[in-house]
Amino acid sequence: MQVYQKILSAPRFANEMTGNRLSAEKMADADLSALMAMAQTIRNQHWGRTVTYSRKAFVPLTNMCRDTCSYCTFVKHPDDPAATIMTPEQVLATAKRGEAQGCKELLFSLGEKPELRYEKAKGALAKLGYQRMTDYLADMCRLVLTETSLLPHVNAGTLSDEEIDILRPVAASMGMMLETVSKRLAQKGGPHHACPDKMPLQRLRTLERTGQRKVPFTTGLLIGIGETWQDRIEALVAINEAHTRHGHIQEVIIQNFQRKPDIAMANHPEPALEDMLRTIAAARLILSPEISLQAPPNLSDRHIAYLDAGINDWGGISPVTIDFINPQHDWPEIRQLDEACRQAGYELTERLTIYPGFLGKPDQFVDAELQPHIAALANPRGLAAHQHHLEESARIQARIQDRQKGRPA
Repeated sequence: MQVYQKILSAPRFANEMTGNRLSAEKMADADLSALMAMAQTIRNQHWGRTVTYSRKAFVPLTNMCRDTCSYCTFVKHPDDPAATIMTPEQVLATAKRGEAQGCKELLFSLGEKPELRYEKAKGALAKLGYQRMTDYLADMCRLVLTETSLLPHVNAGTLSDEEIDILRPVAASMGMMLETVSKRLAQKGGPHHACPDKMPLQRLRTLERTGQRKVPFTTGLLIGIGETWQDRIEALVAINEAHTRHGHIQEVIIQNFQRKPDIAMANHPEPALEDMLRTIAAARLILSPEISLQAPPNLSDRHIAYLDAGINDWGGISPVTIDFINPQHDWPEIRQLDEACRQAGYELTERLTIYPGFLGKPDQFVDAELQPHIAALANPRGLAAHQHHLEESARIQARIQDRQKGRPA
């Protein structure tokens, strides 16, 4: 039996797993301050007081999808006038805007395989000269690499072995949120009902396949969609086990469900801040310390508290495009985030879409085609050589000093 089938069939296996000698039940009931303190210790030992982010431009290559998750506002039915596939000209225009604003990452996010369900999606893709969205995505990655300095990161959902092989030479990193390993959420009335790509077995297969092919990979949990605490722990353990086998998980995201007016779950309760903090801390205790831990700063006004729960990364933040997945939540202004981190005792540092640990193993994790592109952007530590937000802050400070001295700004 394959590894991911064993995971799904194991009876409540996370009860026996430990993170710093705490069982799943004890993590649920432990004093939150104590749990967070343990997580902070691990974070400080392995990541120090540096918290990173990736300066990105966001390209929603298509907002059509064969899945219809109850919490999603991104996806549009092909009959909706807003349904679209971006053209190469639109992709390149966004990439150029990002490059002009110091971005290093081009995030491709797209619905999963709409051409397999909808004739209109298939027809729209055919007009661009393609039969499969993955092939179009690969060519758009290649276009960005050829015409700009940006590094593509692709969130294409579940992938076959062949699809991973097509994307690996042109994507510096890839990602797919595991979200949950609960099959119950795919039952009728659940948020993943009739969503073939959200079946836990399919998500775990992609984790395994990307590990076998040594792809620097981002995954994570979406909390507050109806899962239990035990479900969260099992998902974290499954991610960590995949990393133990292959060493390819570069970051894990703990993302909180957000209500939106145009979704089926518009009245579903959002997870509280304490719920996020406890889950983040548990993740830091369960996951290998070398896995970066991230939580989105634009989905909570109190995101700075996440630092005390053990995160070391804010994820991608764009100075040029909105968060198309959560369009009602603006990105934090990067200079303000920098100041908030400083006040909390941390240094904000820009990274690339691929983490330093993977750059140190280029023969394993970086395709030869990508190596010169990455080397052009990285400093000796494997982080971004050009720290754009620091230069912006320095320019603003200089203008303030000029005004104070009576010189023209």
